[in-house]
Amino acid sequence: MVMGSAVNPVLREGNSDRRAADPVKAYARKHPHKLHPWSPDSKCCVASMQTGDFYGNEKSHVMNKADTVKISLLSGDGSETVLKEKLDLQAGEVIDATFMSCSALRSFFESEMADCQSRDLMMSLHMKATMMKVSDPIIFGHCVSVYFREAFEKCADLFKELNINPNDGLRSVLEKIQGHPKQQEVEALLQDAYTKRPGLAMVDSSKGVTNLHVPSDVIIDASMPCVVRDGGKMWNKDDKMEEVKCLIPDRSYSGIYAAMIEDCKAKGQFDVS
Repeated sequence: MVMGSAVNPVLREGNSDRRAADPVKAYARKHPHKLHPWSPDSKCCVASMQTGDFYGNEKSHVMNKADTVKISLLSGDGSETVLKEKLDLQAGEVIDATFMSCSALRSFFESEMADCQSRDLMMSLHMKATMMKVSDPIIFGHCVSVYFREAFEKCADLFKELNINPNDGLRSVLEKIQGHPKQQEVEALLQDAYTKRPGLAMVDSSKGVTNLHVPSDVIIDASMPCVVRDGGKMWNKDDKMEEVKCLIPDRSYSGIYAAMIEDCKAKGQFDVS
């Protein structure tokens, strides 16, 4: 099996050095970024699916001899879609597969949104749609259509007519509805969701750009370190810092962020000096 760490230098044509140059380190030590304190009573937390995610469904198999396999999607109605007719595998090679349940994902979003609402806690979604270009935009889209469920259900035919895809985010909905006779009706339904759902973390409060406007606006590699830096808070619609629940649906990589947040609540902010 070829590991990602071996492939990356090839894909990047040798540019795999991630070490910071000495002048950069010196500047960072002289001008450390500002860290906000953590309270042990902070409501900030990470929430992930407990069943039905990629982590829970993953299956791996080590080939005991060279062989050929077929990759198929078996649907609930019994139909089979062949994704790859023939794949040659070597002895000792690992073949791995997993899936995420959409129904479990949507139930997770509904449950966490209700929890945020009951605890008066702002919510945020942390994905990596720029890298995980197949799975993460779809997961993002489910969050959008759950949060704005009433609009997507009542305007299903209209959204189909306008080719609106929740995977593209709220901005796409607003752009495609511009000038349509039902524009005000749709916008009213979207605005109404903000009163029935928990507050959303903002990308740009001054322009009303939320966490759910564009799938690539909030990238977990950058967004979660900012949550830690800012003491478990993100920007709200009033351009103020507010404690936040961080939704990271899949457990494959959510645990490390949960551990960081719990460590900060127990021991205080990190020391970068």
